[in-house]
Amino acid sequence: MQVIRLTLLLAVASIAAAQSPEPSLSPWQMQESGTTAGLRGIDSVDGAVAWASGTGGTVLKTLDGGAHWQKCAIPDAAADGATLDFRGVQAWDAQTAIVMASGPGEKSRLYKTKDGCHSWELIFTNPDEDGFFDAILRAAGERLYVLGDPVKRIFALFQSEDLGKTWYAAGELGRDAQAGEASFAASNSELAIYGPYLLFGSGGSAAHVFATGTRCSPPRENPNGPAITYCVVGFHSSSEVPVVAGSAASGVFSLAAHEISAKNGMLTAIVVAVGGDYSKPNESAGSAAWSDDGGLHWTSSATPPRGFRSAVQSSEALKAWITVGTNGSDISRDDGKTWQPLDNGNWNALSLPFVVGPNGRIARLNSGAIPPSR
Repeated sequence: MQVIRLTLLLAVASIAAAQSPEPSLSPWQMQESGTTAGLRGIDSVDGAVAWASGTGGTVLKTLDGGAHWQKCAIPDAAADGATLDFRGVQAWDAQTAIVMASGPGEKSRLYKTKDGCHSWELIFTNPDEDGFFDAILRAAGERLYVLGDPVKRIFALFQSEDLGKTWYAAGELGRDAQAGEASFAASNSELAIYGPYLLFGSGGSAAHVFATGTRCSPPRENPNGPAITYCVVGFHSSSEVPVVAGSAASGVFSLAAHEISAKNGMLTAIVVAVGGDYSKPNESAGSAAWSDDGGLHWTSSATPPRGFRSAVQSSEALKAWITVGTNGSDISRDDGKTWQPLDNGNWNALSLPFVVGPNGRIARLNSGAIPPSR
């Protein structure tokens, strides 16, 4: 199913690129990437340093906010590196980054550079011959997570506590999947985190958001000593999300969380999920939903984005959320309840202020060109 999804997604992206002219006053300022690779990985370190990745073993880096993008050495170039599809990248600075290749079985790999991408070290290969990596996420400290498609109906989740030197299967965090349920490697944003809670989305036969972590109550008075905080370790939940599902091309493609503090003192978050059906890129119904309780309960966006969306992110600077997909981008100023069009470009992945897409497309957000709220 993964190979079918990859082929369909590339075909739809090419069609959308041919049919979606960009307006002259786009909020996205196009940049010269120097490649025609399909780009799906993007990670902005600080707005000046950023890394991008894509098909054909492509890895790019900028040190000046995108004014110049340089091509990195291809990981495992002497072997099969040029055949790998790097669908995710996580970076720490101008010298250190990890790229994630997505593919069946051992074609799903992680490579790390510590010398600014002059050389790469293979640090992890998918141990499951039926596995498929979908997303990599950098958490607090030296912790990393990698999410993969279900193997024997269990979502694969791997964890490292030392920046990728050693890995283990986080089996206690894995969740049972329905028949035909999987995740997507469309934008490296199927994983989200806030506080101790890890979230991931799914699609195919069902659209869910799964959550795991430790829930703690507010401190309670204790007449015999210090206040007591009660915690439940290993809390799990799965929630149905009102996003289009039911086929291998549909479901939740991206999650983003904005941490808040609830009235009762318990930590929670606004979470936004986007997706839809990438084989029907212009259908807007069921392309976005929002939750104000950390992903436990979901509501469809009253005014959704204008079609399928593969990535979403919140911006503290803009006090808004931005989502992108094959027929454009949209902005929400009310935590995902309603969306307003930004442009008609063809985009895959987002790490503000950058966005990437097929055929080497990279752009930087021009906040001055964002339309005012309606």
